[in-house]
Amino acid sequence: MTHPDTGDAPLLQDEPAVTASRLARIGGRPATALLAGYSIYILLGTLVLLLPLSRVLPVSPLDALFIATSAVSTTGLVTVDPGTTFSLFGEIAILLMIQVGGLGYMTIGSVALLTFQERLSAPREALTRTAFDLPGEIKLGAFLRAVVLFTLTIEALGAAALYLMFKGAGVADPGWSALFHAVSAFCTAGFSLFPDSLERFSGHPGVLLVVSALSLFGAMGFLIVVDVWRALHKRRARLGFTTRIIVRVTAALIAIATLLLFVADPAIAALPFGERMLAAFFQSMTAATTVGFNSVPIGGLSAAMLMALVILMVIGASPAGTGGGIKTTAFATLVALVRATLRGKRGAALWGHRLPDEKVRIAAATLAYYCTVMCVALLLLLMTESGAAFEAVLFETVSAMGTVGLSAGLTGDLTPWGKLILIVLMTAGRLGILTFGIAITRFRPEHLWVAERAEHLSPR
Repeated sequence: MTHPDTGDAPLLQDEPAVTASRLARIGGRPATALLAGYSIYILLGTLVLLLPLSRVLPVSPLDALFIATSAVSTTGLVTVDPGTTFSLFGEIAILLMIQVGGLGYMTIGSVALLTFQERLSAPREALTRTAFDLPGEIKLGAFLRAVVLFTLTIEALGAAALYLMFKGAGVADPGWSALFHAVSAFCTAGFSLFPDSLERFSGHPGVLLVVSALSLFGAMGFLIVVDVWRALHKRRARLGFTTRIIVRVTAALIAIATLLLFVADPAIAALPFGERMLAAFFQSMTAATTVGFNSVPIGGLSAAMLMALVILMVIGASPAGTGGGIKTTAFATLVALVRATLRGKRGAALWGHRLPDEKVRIAAATLAYYCTVMCVALLLLLMTESGAAFEAVLFETVSAMGTVGLSAGLTGDLTPWGKLILIVLMTAGRLGILTFGIAITRFRPEHLWVAERAEHLSPR
């Protein structure tokens, strides 16, 4: 059901659960199918990166697999420098993997099919809705076309703006660099052709603000685009409830983290006032959107500020966006649950809106499973990377799980086992941590997947 004031509020939907027989009729396990699909793309990307045509310097199969996983999962962690290791052909392959990962491989195939037919098959529709965490009331065909058009438009505008600034800054091949970084920013991938990410532009507000705008557009989610368009089309005075949650939570998290970094970090405090404010905002934004670029060395930040970035990376971006994390809507739901519990109330609510118990349960399960995976991965990495500092290992673990790509300097020194652990974490982060758990455990349809996706498949 929809809230009369919002018209669309995925958080507020409380539709009947899907029966096991109905789910069986539409094709079984979308979570498992999504995992298989992304795995195939990662393996294909790995093979392409291993071609002599793709490489300038030698690359091991494990490093190629790591880069391909990082690109398809839009993470941005790298064990070799993409700008010096790969040829133009290899860089194009990485960019295509980033675009496929950002849009979702189901989106590209579904839009192609919708060109020749009126609607998608039930299994493909279920897969696509699962990939985007999309509520059942949104018309899938119109949504996917809007996603592709919006993506290409924003990336083109961002590339044009970056081209002018890169050309003025004397960047070699500014057109290709501008396109690569625009797509990488919008897809919140954080891949850079520069060995220092964007540190060379730490005093260039134009570059950092354009990258920030691209990252925010990608991370805040395509549902917002649909909601804004519908608000303008129907001339509604207010945006949907979920849109307001995403905007408020994202703005609040970035503002608080910016203030913390500006005031409390010694490395950032040493910068001139303008660069100091820009660096504090940019690093807060890049963690909150999970884009993963950095304008200052992350390893130079204090332990307290690294922890602040870890919190932002855990929360992550928003549903139906290109970023990772547990999502801003799940975080808002958990805050509402804690507040209701402390006040002795039975039901969680946000700004006067009662949240369905099913949504609260899924948010709690997501956080619990996220923490479990993080602790297991952290333990394993502390065993394989025995010489690394605890905070660096923790930061790397959360960065991989949240598909962020920020690194405290550990990625390039990982052992083979450490690389494999991060490959699993990046894949889980791209799929969605709870969806990944459901996929690998192969629950029967009547288990958690049904409850989590009930609103996507119930009768309209």
